[in-house]
This record gives sequence, C-alpha cells and structure tokens, in this order.
Amino acid sequence: MRYLPLTESDREQMLGVIGTSSVDDLFVDVPKGALLKDVVDLPKAQGEIEVHRHLQRLSESNTPAGRTAFFLGAGAYRHHVPASVDHLIQRSEFLTAYTPYQPEIAQGTLQALYEFQSQVAQLLDMEVSNASMYDGSTACAEAAMMAARVTKRKKIVFSGGVHPHYVDTARTACEALGLEVVALPAAVDDEAAVMQNLGADVAAVVVQSPNVFGAITDLTGIGDAAHGAGALMVAAFTECVSFGLIEPAGAMGADIVCGEGQSIGNALNFGGPYVGLFATKEKYLRQMPGRVAGETVDADGKRGFVLTLSTREQHIRREKATSNICTNSGLCQLAWTIHMTLLGEKGLRQLAMLNHEKAIELADALASLKGAEVLTKRFFNEIAIRVPGSAQKIVDALADKGVIGGVAMSRLNAHAGMDDVLIACATEMNTDADIASYVDALKKVIA
Repeated sequence: MRYLPLTESDREQMLGVIGTSSVDDLFVDVPKGALLKDVVDLPKAQGEIEVHRHLQRLSESNTPAGRTAFFLGAGAYRHHVPASVDHLIQRSEFLTAYTPYQPEIAQGTLQALYEFQSQVAQLLDMEVSNASMYDGSTACAEAAMMAARVTKRKKIVFSGGVHPHYVDTARTACEALGLEVVALPAAVDDEAAVMQNLGADVAAVVVQSPNVFGAITDLTGIGDAAHGAGALMVAAFTECVSFGLIEPAGAMGADIVCGEGQSIGNALNFGGPYVGLFATKEKYLRQMPGRVAGETVDADGKRGFVLTLSTREQHIRREKATSNICTNSGLCQLAWTIHMTLLGEKGLRQLAMLNHEKAIELADALASLKGAEVLTKRFFNEIAIRVPGSAQKIVDALADKGVIGGVAMSRLNAHAGMDDVLIACATEMNTDADIASYVDALKKVIA
C-alpha cells in the first residue's frame, strides 16, 4: 500500500463529502463505449527489482545517438554539452527553485533569467527577449498569435520552408482563437510565393532560416514586402548555433524572432524538455508572451532583479490573459545560459564553423553518389537530399546498416509530395569515419 494509502473507509468518507455513492459516479460524462470493460492488459504488480529489469530491457532496444553514425536533425540536434553545465544546473539553489515571485529570496534565479534575456537578444539581434518558453514550436505559435494582436488582423501565412511541426502547433493554437492559418506548399525556396500571398488581411508571414530543408535565405526582401502590406514578419528557427555564423533575422527586419534553443546546453533527451527562445522589437514589448526579468535597485540602492511587466491575468485569471504562458523551461534555460557563457562569442563562432565544415564534407560526399542529389545549395549544418524511391525506406535500410541517416520529409509532412527527400544534419560530433560510413551505406542501399 506504499502508493495507495487510503483505506476503504477513507474513500467512503470522501465520496460522502462530495455527494456520490461510488467512484463510478465520477465518470458518468464519459461515453459508455469509451469505458474499458476489462482490466488493462498489463503485467500484474511486480517488485522494484523486477520493474527495473523490465525497463532496462526496454531501454536496450533504443539506439543512443553516441552508439552509431548519427545524422538526425530536423529540429533536434546532437551537440557536445560540457560536463560543467550539468554540474552547475544541479546546484540546489537552481534545481529546486520555481517561479521567483519573491525576489528577496530568488535573486540568483532572477539574475540568471535576466542574463539569459540579454544573451538571446544579442544572439538574435533583437531589442528585447522574454525569459524563455516551452520549446520552439510553441514559441512560434505564440508569435503568430501575438502578431494578430498587434495588427488586429486574422490571417497568418506560413512559408513552405517552416518546419511542419511548428506549423501544426501554431494551427492548433491559432484556429482555436478564430485565426486563419495558410501554410504554403513545402519548398526549399518559396520567397516569391510568400510575397504573392501578402494582402490587406494578413497579420504576419512566418518564415524560417535556416529552414526545414537547411536552406539559408536573405529575409530582407520578405520583411520589406510584409511591412509594405502592413503585416509583421515572424522569423522562426530550429538551430540556434547557426547564428554564430550567419546573420540573424533581427538584422534583416524581423519583428518577432522565435525558435528552439536545445542546441545549446541541452542534450537530445528523446525529444524534450527543450527551451523556446523569443525576442521582439521594444515597441511590441507589452504584447510579448511569457515572463520578463528586469533590473532595478532595492531600498538601499543596490542592484537587484524582479519579474516585471507581467499582468495579474497571466498568472491567475487566465481567461482574461493575452497569453496562457506563465511559466518557462527554467532549468533548460539555465543550461542554455551557462553553456553560452562558457562559449562566449569566439567559442560560438568556432562551434558554428565546425558545424558548417562538417556539413560541407557530408554534402560533397553525398553529391558524388550516383542516384543522390543534394537539393540545398546554401546551408549551415543541414541539407535535403533527393534519393531514388522512398526516403523512409532508405532511412530504415540505413538504420539496418548502423547509420542513422536522417529524417524522411514524408515523416514531417505526409502531404508535401516529397516522399523521395530526406533531411540530414552534420554537427561537430560527426567524425570523418561517420561520414564515410554514411556514404558507404547509402551507396549500397541505392545501388
């Protein structure tokens, strides 16, 4: 009874207080056909040792990223995270702290949030940043909704280069608010198509660079066209390391920049938790979702930090809030800040250059193969490759040969009409031997 401390008399007393005769009465709103008639087909109760052994066997069926030649990207990237990052985030003052409503006892957490905002704003070349969001996809959804609030328009246009998962997440949130989401057909380059879809009813165009195909785009023209039509330009990203080498969207006229910060300080973790980055122009500050940490002085004139510009509705009367984001990925954000601090500007540029060099090696090696075509011409560390036949079948065949070769576009967007396209990524973690293994395995698979 370790995890079920209530006795039968305890349950009867609780049911009596709420006015029901049995636990079944609590489920009367569930359709009869949805209720299970039998016990769930799971093993009976086991001891801790037996459960541990079973879960250990299950975990051994996974293939960790470090065990094989690994070229996955498409929104989650394998980078080296220094051991000092994990050591520092596990300090008790960080690990156990939650929302720092009481600044007098949370100065360490608040300063970390403030430093994070400063780093994000500088990295993305924007004026203000919030203190993180859940992940890149939800940050993108919040950006789309924020653009609608700013412009008081109802249509959001997504470029064909935006990650399909970001589009789907934004669609779920936006359509619940009565906003129209227009997703353009998937394309390595659709700058012209984006401009053609600008109209007087468009609140924002959402673009991405590097995009889901790895292509780097000069967003300046799209930004100018959007502003000319009275719309905002929202620039998303999935690989924040890229801004150690390429010009960030803030320098190209973006009004809101949002994306995924997982690449810095956070391991793959089977898909999460991750950390969303969000920045905007100062004139839109009060429409920005999430929390903001500000610098101030205390009664003695000493430097201090507080949460600021946060409405009561955001935390309590949520139905009145402009955004229901009232927390953040605090520990992941701290890991990002620590890793970025360890890197510094010079270290980030060196890391970005290593990534680009490895991607060039991969692209050159794959381009030499008969039957494979590299579609991405200007890239950072990710490329799209056209292969003969089904890309998903080729990915599966590569896995059988010990190479995790990438993500089939059909897995990200089943309706894109790109069943023969796969997306591969090379980072500083890939060796020359990894690339040679990829080429050798792909040569055999497509032969």
